[in-house]
This record gives sequence, structure tokens and C-alpha cells, in this order.
Amino acid sequence: MNGNPSRPILAGYLCAIAATMFWSGNFIIARELNDSVAPVSLAFGRWLVAVLALFPFAIRPLIAQWADVKKNLGYLSITAFTGVTLFNTLLYMGGHTTGALNLALISITSPIFMVLFARIFHGEPLTMYKAAGIFLVAAGVIALITRGQPSRLLNLTFSIGDVWMLTGAMIFAIYSILVIRKPNGLGMWAFQLSTFILGLIFLLPFLAWEYTLVGPSVFDADALYSILYLGVFASLFSFVLWNQSILLIGVSKTGMVYYTLPIFSGLMAWYFLDEQIGWLHLGSGVLIVAGIFLANWKKN
Repeated sequence: MNGNPSRPILAGYLCAIAATMFWSGNFIIARELNDSVAPVSLAFGRWLVAVLALFPFAIRPLIAQWADVKKNLGYLSITAFTGVTLFNTLLYMGGHTTGALNLALISITSPIFMVLFARIFHGEPLTMYKAAGIFLVAAGVIALITRGQPSRLLNLTFSIGDVWMLTGAMIFAIYSILVIRKPNGLGMWAFQLSTFILGLIFLLPFLAWEYTLVGPSVFDADALYSILYLGVFASLFSFVLWNQSILLIGVSKTGMVYYTLPIFSGLMAWYFLDEQIGWLHLGSGVLIVAGIFLANWKKN
């Protein structure tokens, strides 16, 4: 370890890349199962597996910090409802009417919403770079959801799945702002398990509503394997890898790796779903990623 100081840095980037790759599979599954598994059922199955997978590692910290959990139950409930109950459910709803690459491209607008919400709720300054970045990201999103024809906004003919995903990106930004306010006395493992469990509970009314509306979903072998992947890899493993990356290379460098999400999602959508990657996707992606880099730019 001491002989080569670059090894921890390389390991940190590899952990972040692996976590992002696991998350990118989330968008592929959202498209692959859109005909057989309803959105809420898919979200419920994913978080049920995630709770079961996380339980052996986090139950002791949760019990030890139970007093802090009860003290901050309101905060934990709001955080769980936004990050667990709403965000992924909206993603899976979007997967019924838009492509996996669109889902991934729109999802990475979350950091821009974080900038705006941080300005509104925390008074953080909105610099020239941030404003220019927001403009580029907005242009990329508009080009994507209107299929390169902004005039469609006047007729509201763009895909409803893109709207669901854009709403989900805003919800995830709100969730991220809430995470910043995590009480110091509440450890990350206890925080994560408690929000997983609460989010799962909050999904129950939506699950009952979906059942009465469309009936039970069909869980064949492919669906079960996909849900297992979501719960274990896109939830537990990604969480562990992401946090290990933060410990090794820091938050800002780890966060920048998240913007490779559309690359992995696009390649997976092309390989597994035969989705075509066109100039519109490439151009929108360049605008969005360039805008995010510009919004996070510092002169030094």
C-alpha cells in the first residue's frame, strides 16, 4: 500500500465506476420489464430485496441508534418518501414510454436541480458558471424530450415518460438536499436501513392502488432475476462501492464519475435492447454533460 500511492486513487475511481455501472442497469430493467411488471410492483420488489440484503449488515447499528431514529422519525420519513418511494417509482413509470438512454440522460440533470435548490433553501451563491451550466443542461433536456423540435412544447406532444423521469430527477435532488441534513448522531448504516424500510412501507398504498387498477404483475424467471439484481447490485453493492470511493478519492471526484451514467446506459440499451443511438442522443448528452461540468467549474 505504501509502495504505490496511486493505488488507492485508482481503486477509488474503479469503485465509483462499478457503482455507476450497476446503477445504469436500473434503466435497462425499467425498459425490459415494462410489459410484464407494473412500476410500483417493480419498485416494491427492488426495495424489499434491498432491505433483506442490507439487514444483516445494518441491523446492529440501527438497534444501537434506535433513540436517534425515533427522535428524527419525521425527517427520515420525508427522506425515505422522496428518495425510496417516489424517485425509483417515477423512473420505472418513465420506462414504460421512453427509452433507457433517455432515462439516463435526463436523470443526470439532478445535480443542476441540486444547485437551484441549494440556492433557494441554503442561500448558496449562483455563479456565472453555474448559470451557464444550467442553461446548457436545460437546452439538452429540451432537445431530448422534444426529439429535436422545441415547437413540440407548444403542443405538449413529447413523451410522458421523459416528463416522469425529469420529475424523478427533481425528486432525487430534493432527497440529496435532505441527506446533507442527516443528523450527526445517526450513522450511515442505520440511516440507510431505516429509510429503506420506511420507503417500502410508504409504497404499500401505491401497490394496493396499482393492484386494483391493473391487477397483479407477472413475475417470471427473468423478472425475478432482474429484481434480485436491482436489490443487491443497484442498491446494496452500489451503496458500498460509492461510499468506499468517497473515502478514497473524496466526494467531488466521486460525484463526477456519476456523469458517465448515460455512457453505460446507452451501451447497455444498444446491446441488450437493440435501442439505436442517434445524433440527437449524442448531441443532447454533450450539452447536458458540458452544462454539468460548467456548473461545477472553479477557476482554480
